[in-house]
Amino acid sequence: MTRLSRNTGILSIFLAAILSAPGFAATPYAAQRDAHVALPGTLNYVEGQATMGDDQLNADSIGSATLANGETLQTDNGKAEILLTPGVFLRVGDNSAVQMVSNSLTNTEVQLNHGRAMVEVAELHDQNNLRISEDGVETKLVKKGLYAFDADSHQVLVFDGKANVQDSDRTVEVKGGKALDLNSDGKLKPQSFNKDDYKQSDLYQWSSLRSSYLAEANVDAAQVYVNNGYYGPGWIGPGWYWAPGFGGYTFIPGDGILSSPFGWRYYSPLVVYRAPAFYGYRHFYPGPVIVNRVNPGYRGPLVRTVPAPVPAPRVPAVRPPAFHPAPSIHGGFTHGTAPAVHGGFGHGGFGGHAGVMRR
Repeated sequence: MTRLSRNTGILSIFLAAILSAPGFAATPYAAQRDAHVALPGTLNYVEGQATMGDDQLNADSIGSATLANGETLQTDNGKAEILLTPGVFLRVGDNSAVQMVSNSLTNTEVQLNHGRAMVEVAELHDQNNLRISEDGVETKLVKKGLYAFDADSHQVLVFDGKANVQDSDRTVEVKGGKALDLNSDGKLKPQSFNKDDYKQSDLYQWSSLRSSYLAEANVDAAQVYVNNGYYGPGWIGPGWYWAPGFGGYTFIPGDGILSSPFGWRYYSPLVVYRAPAFYGYRHFYPGPVIVNRVNPGYRGPLVRTVPAPVPAPRVPAVRPPAFHPAPSIHGGFTHGTAPAVHGGFGHGGFGGHAGVMRR
């Protein structure tokens, strides 16, 4: 009996220690983050057929496979997303190939050998030297924005932002809404192009979808690095952070809010902490339901607010109608359940949306 009591006491202390641990769940996030170290060239998503060097890429490659200097990523019927400097995503289309020339954070260069690629730049610093080479021509991305490269058509397209293209001994400045035909005779000259036409392309649509998923992952990951209103354990400043629920990296800025070229937003941990809760509505439930998310579309004061309950409208009394058999009800709650948040992989990346809104 004495031994049993002693063991029971030890077990009680052990359980008390576990239950009294902080509830911000930084430990599992930190463990998974430490197991994945993001560098320029890190694979962040792949679908379909793609190889990196001699290795076939699959879901297990995400977060661990890294494109080394001189190595080539090749897609067949597939697409891939590569991290460059923090806040910069390289997306490679079908039947395309990119080679890593330099994977330094302050000297990053990728060469598009054939096919198409897009670069989303949500964050860029003066110390970054980010370049994309195509047809022997080097393009330096100098502003946040969205850029497309087509080696088959020999084009550089700037949707938003600004790029400097090196044409022999002269630098050609290409601003938003302009394209450069690298195969033209004479000096290179930017020309206007139809953005709307290009936005219908498969690569653009896929890139936009990936951007929305990463914005959703940003909200999930940013919440972890706040403790009692301040930056919490595991926070090391702006950069790539592993989002285990989404199986990939997302970008978290150091403070404030950054907008992606596609209109989605990346939130710093303190903004996520201070933003009001996202309220949605469930079928068969008379009123707002907290869905355990912040609202990324919120633009008001950064304080926690809870809307006052809205009273039900008064219904005047009426004489009950004569009795008639009630119509049968079909379908049950198939279309009435609350929307779920999914973190698995589907076409384009992370499945599901919850509360991520465009500007």
